[in-house]
Amino acid sequence: MNDESFMLDLETLIGTLARALISGTGLIPKNWGDKLGSIMGNLLFALDGKHRSIALTNLQRALGSELPGAQLRSIARQVFKNLGRMPFEIAWSGRLAPHTFSRHFKISGRENYYRAVAKGKGVLLLTAHMGNWELFPIIASMARIKANVVYRPLDSAPLDDVVKEHRCRFGANLIPTTNRRTIVQILNTLKNNECVVMLMDQNVDYYNGVFVDFFGRSACTNKGMAILARRSGAPVVPIFMVREAGGFRAEVLPEISLTRTGDKQKDIEANTAKFNQAIEGFVRQYPDQWFWVHQRWKTRPYSNWPREI
Repeated sequence: MNDESFMLDLETLIGTLARALISGTGLIPKNWGDKLGSIMGNLLFALDGKHRSIALTNLQRALGSELPGAQLRSIARQVFKNLGRMPFEIAWSGRLAPHTFSRHFKISGRENYYRAVAKGKGVLLLTAHMGNWELFPIIASMARIKANVVYRPLDSAPLDDVVKEHRCRFGANLIPTTNRRTIVQILNTLKNNECVVMLMDQNVDYYNGVFVDFFGRSACTNKGMAILARRSGAPVVPIFMVREAGGFRAEVLPEISLTRTGDKQKDIEANTAKFNQAIEGFVRQYPDQWFWVHQRWKTRPYSNWPREI
C-alpha cells in the first residue's frame, strides 16, 4: 500500500468513526445528554486553564464594572457547561423528524424576516455563537428560510464532510470562505432573493475588518456583511438562538437600519458598529450563552508604545 492509498483509507476511517460516534450519541435521551454534557463542561472548566482564563478575562473586560467577580465566574462555568452539552444536542437533533421540531424549537419575530425578504433583494442574516448555533438548520427549515451559510471549512476533509452533512440536512447550503468566488456566490444568492447567514462575532485580522466598539472596547470586526449590504442593497436582519427550559428558541429581530452616506469607508464602519451593537445587546440578555472562550479582542489597532493589552 502506497502513502496515498493509506491516507485515503485513514480519511475514510476517520469519517466512518465520526459518523458512528454521532449516531451512537444520538441514542442518548436528551435529558441524559444534558446531564452528561454539564458534567463534561464542569470538568473542562476545571482542567482547561487556558480557555477558562480567556473566558474570565473577557467577562471581566466586558461586564466587570457591572457584575461582581463571583457572578462572572458563575457565568463562565455555565458557558463551559453549555459547550459540553452541544455535542449531545447535535447528535440528538440528528434523529429528529421534521414533524417533531415544534416540540423542541420555537421561533419569535419571524415576521421580521418575511418583511425583509418581501423586498426582493435577498436577506443577510446576522448571527453569533449563541446557544447551540449548530442547530440553526432546523430553525431555517421550520421558518421556510432558504439558508446559505458562510463558513470556514475544517482542516480535516473527512470531518468537514461530516459537518457539511449535518448542516445541510434540511436544505441549507454552505458557502465556503476558502472559495475565491465567495463574494460573487453570495451576491448571486442574494439576487435570487435567498438569505445568507453570517456569524459576525469573532475576531479577524486587521486586513479583513474594521475596529468598532464591542462592550466598550475596540474590536476588529469582519467588514464583509457591511460591504455586501452596500453592494446588494439586501436588508440585514439579526437572528440568535438560545436555550430555554425544554428546548430552544430562535429570536428574529427587526431589520437594522443601515447608514448610507455615499462615503464607503464611513458607511462600512458605521454599519459594522451597528451589527456589533445588535450582538452585544443580545449577549447582555443571555451572557451565559455566548462563546466567551474566544479571544474576541485579540487583534489590536496600531498605536505607539506602550500598546494596549
